[in-house]
Amino acid sequence: MMINMDIDYFKQRLLARRDELQASAETGTPGTATVALDQTRVGRLSRMDALQAQAMSQAAQQRRSVELQRVMAALRRIEAGHYGYCLECDGPIAEARLAVDPAAPLCIICADKS
Repeated sequence: MMINMDIDYFKQRLLARRDELQASAETGTPGTATVALDQTRVGRLSRMDALQAQAMSQAAQQRRSVELQRVMAALRRIEAGHYGYCLECDGPIAEARLAVDPAAPLCIICADKS
């Protein structure tokens, strides 16, 4: 049930994005480490900055994790032969939409409803 588009092109983009996200997750882990409470080493303002940086790093890691899940789901849809079809209405997803976001699981109409 494949629509007429270059599935290999989208698969290569998704694989490249998966690799980027996995590499980024490995390098982003140190920023999420617990901030030590050591008043002799770090002043209160420096600790607040460190806590803010930690929160930002954790949020970025969460966004990467969600995007990686979306990419992996799209790759599974390719393997199953369901890529390019909306998960809600089973209609085709516009190729232009997939060009912007190859992991898009919904057509624009169903995405607008959500």
